[in-house]
Amino acid sequence: MLETGIIYRVVDLVIEAGAFTLAELQRPGGPRGSGYKAEVDAEIEVMLRRGLEQILNCDFVGEETGRHQTGHRYCWVVDPNDGTADFLAGRAGSAVSVGLLYDGEPVLGVVYAPATPRGSDCLAWQQGMQSLLRNGRVIAPSKQNRDLKGSVVFVSSAAASKRAENDILCAPATCEPMPSIAYRLARVAAGDGAAGVSLYPVSPHDVVAGHALLKAVGGDIFDQDGKSIRYTASAEFIHPVEHCFGGQSEACRTLLARPWLNLLQLSPEV
Repeated sequence: MLETGIIYRVVDLVIEAGAFTLAELQRPGGPRGSGYKAEVDAEIEVMLRRGLEQILNCDFVGEETGRHQTGHRYCWVVDPNDGTADFLAGRAGSAVSVGLLYDGEPVLGVVYAPATPRGSDCLAWQQGMQSLLRNGRVIAPSKQNRDLKGSVVFVSSAAASKRAENDILCAPATCEPMPSIAYRLARVAAGDGAAGVSLYPVSPHDVVAGHALLKAVGGDIFDQDGKSIRYTASAEFIHPVEHCFGGQSEACRTLLARPWLNLLQLSPEV
């Protein structure tokens, strides 16, 4: 059984990491790096890895520093800066994502976006908690399937270039473009929207933390074939999932049936 209250130590560590992200975003001349790699990402992950191993010394999978998998029942899964391309372009909304697996099941998740249009936002949960924490306060979103009508579907920031098409695909919800699939999933778990979508390949480090948060409210994550994403085989840590739909089952399965790539007629980044 996971130690009670471990979530607070992880949250403190993740917020400390987010301070590095924020400082880099505000750096004169902009963040260092290019493409999908920011120099600060590896620096943050080294700090996170060291701190997480002090909290619970177990297996570790990180986007930047690689995998250390020995067969331990627990495994940290970390993305130090999910949404790097947007981050390097100066767009706010990237997130620090820390998840913990036990026998392949998400049992803890912390997603922290230090800079968003609404300010900083941290969502957290560990197995045994009855509610999510949002910025240190208990919240209790409904576990009922959310109807798309009147709601929002969170999509990648690239969708802003084809807003009309994405609104059709998300109807009767509207689409909201934003960086970071981890933060999209976290906001869905918090009740801000009906589903989070990525048409860009995702790996466990992108989604485990958000998956844990969704699990807390009865949600799940599905791949392009409608199968629930799982983390029980080593191959699942090597081969990315092509598309990801996260939220309550009914909303996700409705969205899965839509012709996303055909209507958008572009590469699966939007």
